[in-house]
Amino acid sequence: MADVLQLRDLSLGYAATSVLDSVNLTVAEGEVLALLGPSGSGKSTLLNAVAGFLPLRSGEIFLRQRRVATASAAEPPEKREIALVFQDYGLWPHLTALDTVAYPLRRRGVRRDLARSQAQQLLDRLGVGQLAGRKPAQLSGGEQQRVGLARAMARQAALYLFDEPTAHLDAQVRDVFLAELAARRRELGAAAIYATHDAAEALGLADRVALLVDGRVIQVGTPQQVYAQPINAAAARLTGPVSLLADSDVSVLVRPDWAKLGGDRTGVVADVWFRGSHTDYVLDTPDGQLQLRATGLPAHKRGEEVSWSLDHFWTLPGD
Repeated sequence: MADVLQLRDLSLGYAATSVLDSVNLTVAEGEVLALLGPSGSGKSTLLNAVAGFLPLRSGEIFLRQRRVATASAAEPPEKREIALVFQDYGLWPHLTALDTVAYPLRRRGVRRDLARSQAQQLLDRLGVGQLAGRKPAQLSGGEQQRVGLARAMARQAALYLFDEPTAHLDAQVRDVFLAELAARRRELGAAAIYATHDAAEALGLADRVALLVDGRVIQVGTPQQVYAQPINAAAARLTGPVSLLADSDVSVLVRPDWAKLGGDRTGVVADVWFRGSHTDYVLDTPDGQLQLRATGLPAHKRGEEVSWSLDHFWTLPGD
């Protein structure tokens, strides 16, 4: 598949502060690339640079093999075939939901009555068609997100950029939104970059995951690769809970679901957390502190000595 987006040695900053440093990334047709990193790592800055809202310090951006930005010249955002969904929704306060979604259609030259009809269809498909006449102040956070997604879909862009769109949603609404997003993106067959600090979102939605730390991409791979084979401890911590143990003079990485109670090793229960569907334990062991996950109700208390074993582990590269 051809690349929709190419970032080549992309660097960007403000005054003397560097935000992105020599970023190289590609996104293929139909691919979802998750950009996973903590707050302040440069995720939003990268998306805004791709969208055309920020100038580059160095490097190049290509869309469909067309160079759209360098340090000295850049195409304006409206010419980039990109749709951006913000974490703060970005809805115009004076427009109804229907007019908000119809706007990008009208910009493409679609007749007013047809644009409104298509906008209503998009809102209906996202379950908010009955709210077409309401303005943003009359919508809940989840409803505003769906309107924002409908507006992005109406753009029919080559590349969709999602900037932590679930950051302000409660868990139930977030799950509904993510399911809708996945279904609609598959339907459109478009490429997308999904920026998030939530490992579960990144691993569940993406074809590939790029880990961003302090403005640098430290690893790119499939969700399975970045979870099970992290390049270093920082990469490991980005993708979920992890323990680092010293075993036979090497450092090994263990996920909570890779360890189990019962076996030839021993440890003392330092903490117990009942999670509903499972129980998490923290064990003090001769090899270091270990996080372990077991199904069902808590079976051991703090201070109790238990046995444990490993089903799997990963030796960090270079160790």
